[in-house]
Amino acid sequence: MMTFPIVMDGKAYAAEINENLKRRVESIVKKTNRIPVLATILIGNDPASVTYVKMKGNACKRAGIESKKVILPESITTKDVIGQIQLLNEDENIHGILLQHPVPGHIDEHQCFNAVAPEKDVDGVTYSSFARTAMNEMLFGCATPLGIIRLLEKYGIELEGKDAVIVGRSPILGKPMAMMLLNKNATVMICHSKTKNLDQKILLADIVVAAVGKPKFIRSEWVKEGVVLIDAGYNPGNIGDSDIEGIKEKAYAYTPVPGGVGPMTIITLIEQAISSAEMKYGL
Repeated sequence: MMTFPIVMDGKAYAAEINENLKRRVESIVKKTNRIPVLATILIGNDPASVTYVKMKGNACKRAGIESKKVILPESITTKDVIGQIQLLNEDENIHGILLQHPVPGHIDEHQCFNAVAPEKDVDGVTYSSFARTAMNEMLFGCATPLGIIRLLEKYGIELEGKDAVIVGRSPILGKPMAMMLLNKNATVMICHSKTKNLDQKILLADIVVAAVGKPKFIRSEWVKEGVVLIDAGYNPGNIGDSDIEGIKEKAYAYTPVPGGVGPMTIITLIEQAISSAEMKYGL
């Protein structure tokens, strides 16, 4: 029997997906004698970014693929970062490329993202990937929003005809999240720092995606009974972007922090790297 609220356990679902990924990797190796490789570029030594890169490397091991780490000095120029990306584009042994973000302030992140070859853009961050998502012809989706969509579908959350409010307009989260929800026939509103009467707009939402980067920003009194809460934030102390403890008392379903969106982001990234390898070898 279903109990409420539904806790959308991204960690458990990612582990389930990983079992299938291991079988896919075994098939690739058997048929091609090649192991899929995900290249991760880290600029500087920001502690959080170092941790995220390590987590992604561990996820690669669990799925049976290889991880190539490219560590660049914080003083590097945009031109030289793009040069490193081009080398990975040309490397026949690399199947996916991830530029760990955020990058240092003097680096043009969008230029760097857009330098990744579309067939290796397993994080879904190039202009081409965004355009394909908007046109509902996705090759590789932006990893976090796509992971969220998969988690919603896993738990049978109806999207068609629902009112969704996304708080945050990041080009790698809020904006592609809106496109993916639109593609599922939800009605979508994107809110941001200039939005007026934010609390009133959130109160209308059947689905709330918190992606603002501020701890406990979304308050319990801002959401209605039966809301579906997706908390895509992660702040020091294992705190999300919403008051989950308060909101879960009135929610239909919610994602925990940690253990909700984060694991789904990583497993989606790994799966898209494996898909890239399968496409390359015609499998």
